[in-house]
Amino acid sequence: MSIEYTVLVVTHDDDPQLSMLQGLRHIVGRKPQDFASAMNDPVVIFAWSTPRAVLRDVFYMCKDVRWVHSRSAGLDSVLFPELVESKVPLTNGSGVFSQSLGEFALAAILFFAKDFRRMIRNQMAGVWEQFDVEEIDTQTVGIVGYGDIGRAVAKRVRPMGMTVLAVKRHPPETPDSLIDDYYKPEDLLAMLARCDYVVVALPLTPETHHMLSDREFAAMKPTAVVVNVGRGPVIDEAAMVRALTAKQIKGAGLDVFEREPLPPGDPMYRLENVLLSPHCADHTKQWLNQAMQFFLEQYRRFSNGEPLENVVNKSLGY
Repeated sequence: MSIEYTVLVVTHDDDPQLSMLQGLRHIVGRKPQDFASAMNDPVVIFAWSTPRAVLRDVFYMCKDVRWVHSRSAGLDSVLFPELVESKVPLTNGSGVFSQSLGEFALAAILFFAKDFRRMIRNQMAGVWEQFDVEEIDTQTVGIVGYGDIGRAVAKRVRPMGMTVLAVKRHPPETPDSLIDDYYKPEDLLAMLARCDYVVVALPLTPETHHMLSDREFAAMKPTAVVVNVGRGPVIDEAAMVRALTAKQIKGAGLDVFEREPLPPGDPMYRLENVLLSPHCADHTKQWLNQAMQFFLEQYRRFSNGEPLENVVNKSLGY
């Protein structure tokens, strides 16, 4: 027999997808007092889009939180000490957005391999100039963080003939046909030295903050391109800009940044060897619908006592 819980949807947006919750007992609010009537009820907290401070206050106010779900896959803006230390399960939207991010990574690789920037510049200038391009099936891509997004990248670059390497804390015991070689995080530099393309798909944790900095860029080939579809602060942007400006590496395709929105005047807007996406590589026409549908399926599982998907190891942050 299923159990009905009150779903507290913490959001600062008025997205039309919230109407998809009509079949559930729910409250939509922007601040803790909006949920005061349910503070003693058994509740599920759904972090649709909200600052961490508000989510923390709602969590702290409610006496009987059974489960917390985050719409996003990244949890650096969701986790707070009280939630981490509690026994309340936390799940996220991992997997909902991975396919589009995998496509962005492949697009960025092709952008640099075929020098689309040069093609567009010449077209706009009315210049007929032939030049050489690269074939990616002779090249190597290294995926830093081989989770759901990393696997979505591998599924797209492997059929293109690329050699695929991956950094993963615990490589699987059974072989993965998508990956040629695994590296432990402590062997990151050795992997970077082999790569023509480095795709970063890591969550943001204290361990991964600025995981790629001066030392890592120095280990890369001067022809290497970095693609970040994980979290912005995993890369030390100042170090990356130095490497890009000095042509220490060839380029960067970026969907995430240390500061968002990227402020006016930031040098990355002007760098010719940067492909810049304003954190929207996963914003397909259906992305919000898919995020809501995933929550509804999760709620069905939870209310029926079935195991949840995407249960987060809160101490690790993913």
